[in-house]
Amino acid sequence: MIAALALIALAALAALALGVLARAGREMGIEQWAVGGRGFGWIFVFLLLAGEIYTTFTFLGASGFSYGLGAPVYYILAYGSLAYVIAYFLLPPIWTYARTHGLHSQPDFFVRKYDSQALGALVALVDLIALIPYLVLQLTGLGIIVAAAGYGAVPKDLAIVIGAAIVTAYVMVSGVRGSAWTSVVKDVLILAVVLFLGLYLPFHLYGGIGPMFEKIAAAKPGFLIFHPSGQSVSWFVSTVLLTALGFFMWPHSFAACYTARDARVFRRNAIVLPIYQLILLFVFFVGFAAVLAVPGLKGAATNLALFKLATKEFPPAVVGLIGAAGVFTALVPGSLISMTAAMLLAKNLIGLARPAATNDQTVALAKWLVPVVMLVGLYFTITGNATIVTMLLVGYSFVTQLFPVVVASLMPRNLTTAAGAFAGILAGVVVATILTFTHATIGTLLPGVPEVIRDLNVGIIALAANVIVLIAVSALTRSSRARAAA
Repeated sequence: MIAALALIALAALAALALGVLARAGREMGIEQWAVGGRGFGWIFVFLLLAGEIYTTFTFLGASGFSYGLGAPVYYILAYGSLAYVIAYFLLPPIWTYARTHGLHSQPDFFVRKYDSQALGALVALVDLIALIPYLVLQLTGLGIIVAAAGYGAVPKDLAIVIGAAIVTAYVMVSGVRGSAWTSVVKDVLILAVVLFLGLYLPFHLYGGIGPMFEKIAAAKPGFLIFHPSGQSVSWFVSTVLLTALGFFMWPHSFAACYTARDARVFRRNAIVLPIYQLILLFVFFVGFAAVLAVPGLKGAATNLALFKLATKEFPPAVVGLIGAAGVFTALVPGSLISMTAAMLLAKNLIGLARPAATNDQTVALAKWLVPVVMLVGLYFTITGNATIVTMLLVGYSFVTQLFPVVVASLMPRNLTTAAGAFAGILAGVVVATILTFTHATIGTLLPGVPEVIRDLNVGIIALAANVIVLIAVSALTRSSRARAAA
């Protein structure tokens, strides 16, 4: 137990040291703090974008999902791969526009494209609403990892508070550079751990990956195929589509694209990242290996599948190394999220009341808002109990509403007006909110439709409402403007 705790503590201290050292003699004005001086090469950008693959969601949620639900877990593998194909075409023009106009946050893009501060404020609000569950996800995962890998010696809430303090400290000092430096260690560690666990456990417990699936299929018939209803094939396809569209609409991923040195970085990464995504299979293998080895986990407890199996099969030193890798999967994305949320508040919301504020004043305010964001995240983390996958999907239902407006803005002739963009996003978010809080599904809303439609991800309704309102309001406001001009 002492060895495990020592390795976890070492990982936390290493993250803090790397994060602080990342500023390395640079003045942390808004260009350096928020977008890394727009000088990151393909490796740093790769690591920042890959941060979306290997978070606590992957480390715990994906293994827990495969343990609890079986075949539907493969949506996680599919949507990221599809998102990188979209990124090949989408990110270069976004980067070019951001560099030309000196943008620092995702709402800045909407303000510039549609000449509307109100639209920027709405996007900032949507971003913040989506980011809080994502931050909660990372902090929740951190608590689970430290408590499990430390054999319960460190209380979960204490681990969360310590991790939040570390992230807050190095984000305030180094901004996005701190996230990039810690990403290097995170990816090396997580790759080593995931590959080892994903190969060793199936062979050790079952004699191989094939025999493992054969034994699971015999013990739990139907577990390894899509469910006939609920999380069926139609749920899989619609969920992959929705999450792929929303993948780069997360404000921290969107803004991370501003850090690149040139547009070619994104095309190189779009080629490599889908291959890198295949490493997720080894995370799934860990969850599947736990199905028969540590049976009986239900609900949010399925997030513990990986560590339940690890503590059963390995000595404390190995468990501590796994925990150390897990700590980095929480701290790195947590740092990007908290920094992004602070920038949204400082520049795109509070900034509306401070139109004369300089960039130096804005970044100074953003730095001091980081602990405020983290305190909000801590509150919801300590008082909440949602499963990790559920938390992520709630955030996705909001950020995906930005996709139609972004795509429209990149067209040679953008027919969407600022009013149409505002109304469409608002309609989509309102519908998504209602559906989330009422726990509605297409099946409950339209009970008479065929099963293939009943099982579609309910986010389809929110996105459809968004597009319909966007088109209608844009058409009306274009007509009004044309009449006024005449």
